[in-house]
Amino acid sequence: MSIGVTDQATDDALLADEATWSGRIFSDGWVDAPETIESTEPATGETLATAGAGNAETVAKAAASAARAQREWAATPIGERVAIIRRAAELMESHRAELISWLVREGGGIPPKADNEVSASIGQFDMAASLISHPLGLELPTAIPGRHSMARRVPVGVVGVICPWNFPLVLPARSVGPALALGNAVILKADANTPIGGGVLTARIFEEAGLPEGVLHVMAGGAEVGQAMVEDPNVRMISFTGSTATGRKVGEAAGRNLKRAILELGGNSPLVVLEDADIEAASSAGAWGSFIHQGQVCLAVSRHLVHESIADDYVTALAERASHLPVGNPDKEEVALGPIINENQVRRVERIVEDSVSQGARVVTGGEHQGPFF
Repeated sequence: MSIGVTDQATDDALLADEATWSGRIFSDGWVDAPETIESTEPATGETLATAGAGNAETVAKAAASAARAQREWAATPIGERVAIIRRAAELMESHRAELISWLVREGGGIPPKADNEVSASIGQFDMAASLISHPLGLELPTAIPGRHSMARRVPVGVVGVICPWNFPLVLPARSVGPALALGNAVILKADANTPIGGGVLTARIFEEAGLPEGVLHVMAGGAEVGQAMVEDPNVRMISFTGSTATGRKVGEAAGRNLKRAILELGGNSPLVVLEDADIEAASSAGAWGSFIHQGQVCLAVSRHLVHESIADDYVTALAERASHLPVGNPDKEEVALGPIINENQVRRVERIVEDSVSQGARVVTGGEHQGPFF
């Protein structure tokens, strides 16, 4: 089934023609996938759509195609490349309601989070388009009079982009946009939890924007697809966002194959509250930092380090805020907290609470879940 969009005609929706992309990957057009993944709404368990998933063979084929297409794309005047990036940004804006709907239903985020993500994605494409004004080379010092030494920036080739499910639109945008603007081809792997919001939507946006065939390949998948991308000789650079454990493996494999790698990994961020802090303001910042997107963010406040003289008051204030956060289906209700992304993550959060209590922690508020709502 397809998600409906309330303020946009269905015929104009990016994903209106489900038969075109359902069960397919975007690789030299929409082609049948060797495997499929069900896109599931975490709040209800309802199947939203069927996405195509790749494997090692489809990665190899996509990488070879991308390497061929990249040469012509790099030779395309940068003004023409940037025009397509700008068109992609315009399409995101004109399809904002549809994008938000998918981010909310498939990813479990609340509408303001989804709206912010769409805006940030548009911003990433705008910044990528601004690269047209950046110098593409520089003059180097030389010890020989009368001679000039120049360094030129040239495209890497094929860039592999691997992104997680928690911000499935903007995290690809910040790598895909600059890579394409500078003349590279891209293979994007969407996370299995968000194959539509993290993959199909980006493919459709660039398809509508007029990107030449073969320059962008998009498929969902798990570790097998990611590993194949890292190891394929046609992929010269990897942009990875995800867990530290997986990032270590990606970095190791990229280094072994002499590939460039950009890794943004997990975080464990403290909020420090000093003794002269305004407790109401601090607890407000602490609640937002810890509970945004159900805490499923690498930048989430993971620890609150509070001066002992105000610790009790701070805990009281933070618990008061937490106890009033409405929890529920963000597609149907005005809530602050939506569902945890999947059952495995629910169990993980549950274990954290249980382990903390067993080691002497005290539950002040909450600490229980009903289905995916914690």
